[in-house]
Amino acid sequence: MQAKTVFFDLDGTLTRSGEGIMNSARWAAEQMGCRQAPEDWSVFIGPPLHDSFRKYCGMNDADAVEAVRLFRVRYDEAGWSENEVYTGIPKLLRTLRQSGIQLAIVTSKAEKFTLRIAERFGLSPYMSGIIGPDLSEKHPDKAHLIRRAMEQFPGPYVMVGDRIFDIEGAKACGIASIGVLYGYGTLEEFESAGAVAASPDELLTLLAGEGCQAPGLFLSMEGVDGCGKSTQTAALTEEMRRLGWHIVMTREPGGDEIAEKIRHLILDPANTEMRDVTEAYLYAASRAQNARALIMPTLKNGDLVICDRYVDSSIAYQGGGRELGVDKIRQLNAWATENCMPDLTVYLRMEPHQALARRLNASEPDRLEREKDSFFERTFEAYEALYAGPDGGRVVTVDASAPIGAVTEEMLRKVRMRLAELAAGV
Repeated sequence: MQAKTVFFDLDGTLTRSGEGIMNSARWAAEQMGCRQAPEDWSVFIGPPLHDSFRKYCGMNDADAVEAVRLFRVRYDEAGWSENEVYTGIPKLLRTLRQSGIQLAIVTSKAEKFTLRIAERFGLSPYMSGIIGPDLSEKHPDKAHLIRRAMEQFPGPYVMVGDRIFDIEGAKACGIASIGVLYGYGTLEEFESAGAVAASPDELLTLLAGEGCQAPGLFLSMEGVDGCGKSTQTAALTEEMRRLGWHIVMTREPGGDEIAEKIRHLILDPANTEMRDVTEAYLYAASRAQNARALIMPTLKNGDLVICDRYVDSSIAYQGGGRELGVDKIRQLNAWATENCMPDLTVYLRMEPHQALARRLNASEPDRLEREKDSFFERTFEAYEALYAGPDGGRVVTVDASAPIGAVTEEMLRKVRMRLAELAAGV
């Protein structure tokens, strides 16, 4: 379907927003002492709120106006964040932008909330515009909003939405439409739609054609042993899931079955006679397997890789800690990975003595964790030197010595900022 500009509805099309909308509508009705209530509060997702309070709660015009006001109070405080992006939407938006198609959100949701949601959930950088009603508009008609958007962007246009209001609005404006079945609508609502998509991947094929695919993103986690990588990797993974990414998790050394066997060999405390150079080559061998078996295919498919340690760890541990030389380790791993490097690296910065004490209290130490303090000092210094140089451009540094909650908050805030920069560059 040829288009120069694609208009997206928000709720049920880009984000799974039902929880926040239903909770806020139910709360507003309760505050109004409403005796009539719908069996399923999902009917509030999509159409104008004023109309829904009148239709489903039996309110008169004045009460509906007050109910909308109360809805917005609760939505402003909590409802807007009870939300997540549908899996596959980042891949869709990245590919369309890379194909030169302009994107805009056209929604009946108040523009104030739409802007906040689009920024928080990583949608804003892909959008050339966001069109919605202001808080004073009681009956935001979808056709009116679409016409407003058409004045700002070049045609031909396609309107993508999950409810009949999106399809009818597009028809009234004389433009094509696609109904999405993964949202809150039904197939019956899309009889007049130009096409129907059951998933974001099907939607991508309809809009960009078969085989059109922007590359995915590669995130890595780094830091000395004991810095809290496991905890923060779990938090990062959950955040990226809420942002709509299909995620493949891996670790180093390790990854697939072959790389995991190499991992066991490297970390086995019984292998006390392993030479430093042998260790460096084993790490590179595991990484060569992991990159080709998991990382590269995932990126080619447009999805997200999160890797617990990568090349930087070898540069720090073997290049610095083992004193084999940073440049030698870098060259070895460039060949092993075909220069496949992360788009973004989270560096959990913690002084080595503090990190190792925390790590040794957690479990039995592996072969590397039994090294002397001087080894970890050299490793830390190598990390610091690495990220003070050109490689620091892809790095988000987080103070890992702070309380866990504060570390998570700082990390996610900085990651979202960097992701916005990467999205804007697509």
